[in-house]
Amino acid sequence: MSRETVINWVLGLGLLAVPFIALMQGEPFYITLATRVAILALAGVGLNLALGLGGMVSFGHAAFFGIGGYAAGILATHAFNQEPLLAWPLTVSGSSDMLVIWLVAIAICALVALVIGAITLRTSGVYFIMITLAFAQMIYYFAISWPAYGGEDGLSIYVRNGFPGLNTLDPIQFFLICYAVLMACLFISARLRDSRFGAALQVARQNPDRLAATGIAPFNIRLVAFVISAAMTGLAGALFADLNRFVSPSMLSWHVSGEIMIFVILGGVGRLFGPLAGAALFIVMEFYLGGITEHWQLFLGIILLCVVLFVRGGILGIMAGRRVHA
Repeated sequence: MSRETVINWVLGLGLLAVPFIALMQGEPFYITLATRVAILALAGVGLNLALGLGGMVSFGHAAFFGIGGYAAGILATHAFNQEPLLAWPLTVSGSSDMLVIWLVAIAICALVALVIGAITLRTSGVYFIMITLAFAQMIYYFAISWPAYGGEDGLSIYVRNGFPGLNTLDPIQFFLICYAVLMACLFISARLRDSRFGAALQVARQNPDRLAATGIAPFNIRLVAFVISAAMTGLAGALFADLNRFVSPSMLSWHVSGEIMIFVILGGVGRLFGPLAGAALFIVMEFYLGGITEHWQLFLGIILLCVVLFVRGGILGIMAGRRVHA
């Protein structure tokens, strides 16, 4: 067992232990913090698939995060008000079932990513970064000008969406749902990374001409990875909206894209559990340093600068050394 594998186990089990320790100590707020770490780490896992394996520096993943959130909010609102989502040509009702909401969020994010990816992946470098950002901002401004669902004031979710057999109002049970989804997506990411698809994706990043010479189109490989990446991030957005019982255009802001990228960079680009390590550090700094000074992001910036300049493997690079399969 490699050192990185051990560290991954420690990170995973450590996150699982935090809510139960908080419950025994009578500190339910830490359960919410752990839940937030799991959800934001999931968003980072999605981006890490595109960035870490495919080399696609997307600055527009907030679009998928927000779309997932709005999918949860809109479906739950229509279910609560007992109003059909569509009345013609077919009657489509809202839903407060998490499984339905997740499927809708994944499907919509995948469809949007397919359209965005088909356009943006014809470019590279800074052009790809700016076009993904442009698409995200277009969706952001559309949400602001959408008064039916709150516009810039956002949309409140008056009920916690349900999961079969569980009480999602119980913070521990809701955390376990988010944790299970995170672990499932990490498992999928690991399988993709170690598959022929993952190998082709990494070759598409390093030498697309060589991949094309084998008869595999780099564009198609990168597009599929981009769509899967968006679907995972959209799922995180749906869970985040459920956690806060609120969704607003701020979830679509470029600031959110930047934060998701920070999780990946801090933890280690391309490292399987890197987004979890990065999200945990971000939330811990936000909570503890934010209570000391409103300028806590200055310290985050210093750490990020040091990681980029001196430790490109991120937190896991420091602890695990050179990259190995975990």
